[in-house]
Amino acid sequence: MPWARIEAAVTLLAVDPVGLGGLWLRGRAGPLRDRVVAGLAALPRPLARLHPGAGDEVLTGGIDLAATLAAGRAVRSQGLLAGDPALILAMAERCPPGLAARLGQWIDAGGGPVIALDEGVEPDEAPPPALTERLGLFIDLDGLGWGESREMRIDPARLAAARARLPDIGLPSDPLSAMVRAAADLGIASLRAPHLALAAARASAAFRNAGEIRETDLALAAGLVLAHRAAVLPEAEPAEPPPPPPESGDEDENNRTPPPEPSGIPADLLLDAVRAALPADVLARLAAGRAARGAKGASGSGDRHRGNRRGRPLPPRPGMPDGAARIDPVATLRAAAPWQPLRRRLTPDRPGVLIRREDFRLRRFHEASDRLLIFAVDASGSAALARLAEAKGAVEVLLSQAYARRDHVALVAFRGTGAEVLLPPTRSLVQTKRRLAALPGGGGTPLAAGLSAAMDLARQSRGRGMTPTIALLTDGRANVSRAGKGDRALAMSEATATARGIAALGLPALVIDTANRPQPDLRALALAMAATYLPLPRADARVMGRALAAALGT
Repeated sequence: MPWARIEAAVTLLAVDPVGLGGLWLRGRAGPLRDRVVAGLAALPRPLARLHPGAGDEVLTGGIDLAATLAAGRAVRSQGLLAGDPALILAMAERCPPGLAARLGQWIDAGGGPVIALDEGVEPDEAPPPALTERLGLFIDLDGLGWGESREMRIDPARLAAARARLPDIGLPSDPLSAMVRAAADLGIASLRAPHLALAAARASAAFRNAGEIRETDLALAAGLVLAHRAAVLPEAEPAEPPPPPPESGDEDENNRTPPPEPSGIPADLLLDAVRAALPADVLARLAAGRAARGAKGASGSGDRHRGNRRGRPLPPRPGMPDGAARIDPVATLRAAAPWQPLRRRLTPDRPGVLIRREDFRLRRFHEASDRLLIFAVDASGSAALARLAEAKGAVEVLLSQAYARRDHVALVAFRGTGAEVLLPPTRSLVQTKRRLAALPGGGGTPLAAGLSAAMDLARQSRGRGMTPTIALLTDGRANVSRAGKGDRALAMSEATATARGIAALGLPALVIDTANRPQPDLRALALAMAATYLPLPRADARVMGRALAAALGT
């Protein structure tokens, strides 16, 4: 994103911080991001930082434990929201849904703004949609160098004049209709997006010292508010050829009626602005995002569980220790503190802090389980040796990429008359390469046996707390039944029944069609499995590995 566009986003937020809701700032921590955050000093509100693990008392206030114990009476502390600040949410990609919901309610009530600092690297690492939906502006620092930036110097007097002028900026019907139409063309279903875009256009007009919204304001707002929300990109319509010149003598030039001037905002103006604001690889990223969403439950990390031993801390909850849950001493004392004067009067002989059953608070943690990618690979004779080698290479590529995460890999091969778990769940790249090198090819295609083995392995791993995902790599030419007999119709029928069993268990799955031409039977099998279908003819190991990574969100 060009630095001028980043400066424009910060300027618009400084003009109308409440109307725009906030800013989603995506980029790693560093001097460049610090330079953008320094520009937020132009906002007419004090800046306050918020950690994603903060509890409700940090936002809305609560009992000040130290002051309460010192004073002998309940002393309440004010939360961050009492100061009417501009909240800077650090590590916003780790923001829990509960905190996102509370911040969203605050923005809806006219609180705001929230500046979400998103350090997420992977496409699936992002703040919760309940929060980003309400943040009008988006900045992406990816690919921007320090030399391309400069210190932000926004004229305070001009900002103050723009804020005073903002209520007088009208909203004609033409810009309203054009913005809603552009959002619909971009596949944006929420009406909040065009509403925020129009707020940005009004702020832009006010900062230009103009009395009304013009096309430049709308184009700037569309690029900053709508571009990153686009779900589809409509193709640009080819330009109409110019009309042929009139033949001489047919009509008197003076009597000819000029064509009517088009009224309203040009339909392509906002879409062109959005196209200009999108990065070059947006089509691939949109396709990968759709595939990842299509792989049901196949997120980039395992399922999340709530526990009481390890993981990311959550706000404590009332309860009694039962040998498994641990007490949160500070939260327990904070709950008991307001009642000390009253309890002291009732039981003056008891020394120390008087704690009762209802004061106990228990620790809670948010833990993500390990994810297991189960590859069910067709090693039959119909899967040519070259295709089998590509499948092996894709497994190695994906495992090497996933080594730094909490991913495990397992391999099920089916050929001849049955299936075999060649590689139990492991993170060992060396062991995987050794097993894959020994994987032979040839024989029939017992597809149902392969799916059954993958399903059983997924069930076992789920019982051990892992989050399994099945990736089936085959050309789909099932010809061996579960009993080991050559019957193509029965083999496909059994495979379809097993696929329905995988869907019934809610196991995320992906079907890679390795045939030279997409197989309709395999597409139907993927539908029965509730899986994403990816035909990849003539793909090498690296292409297949990238497609798998994109579809599985790794």
